[in-house]
Amino acid sequence: MTRALPAAALLAVSLLMPTPAAAELVTKVVEYTQGDALLEGYLAYEAGGPARRPGVLVVPDWMGVGKNATARADQLARLGYVAFVADVYGKGVRPKSGAEAGGLAGKYKGDRPLLRARVRAGLDELRKVALVDAPRVAAIGYCFGGTSVLELARSGADVAGV
Repeated sequence: MTRALPAAALLAVSLLMPTPAAAELVTKVVEYTQGDALLEGYLAYEAGGPARRPGVLVVPDWMGVGKNATARADQLARLGYVAFVADVYGKGVRPKSGAEAGGLAGKYKGDRPLLRARVRAGLDELRKVALVDAPRVAAIGYCFGGTSVLELARSGADVAGV
């Protein structure tokens, strides 16, 4: 019983102590290009913190830039990364169904040089962000995005990991 009292007292005191406020999450829709194509990615990072941070390129699943991909970017930003969601399909091209997504993804899977160019454009855009420590950049992807980042690696892109 005597050991429980100090633990309970420490718990009570810790609950009364102020905790540091979470840094503000900064998010932006970013227009960029690849060739003649206008693309629209999503950037997320926390305000404050170190001047240079590792970057993570996020390539979404076949549904494109949407809630799943932007939520993952927000999570990565809260962990101290600068996250950028690449847009493979183009500004405003957002499939509404699996059938539509399959057709779009198939176009890029069938044209690997174009797929690589679109993902590389996203990587280049991430590297333009002043907060990004360029040697510490990785790429992640989900399903179609996983194929995309593997193609990025196969292309010889200078990334720390995929």
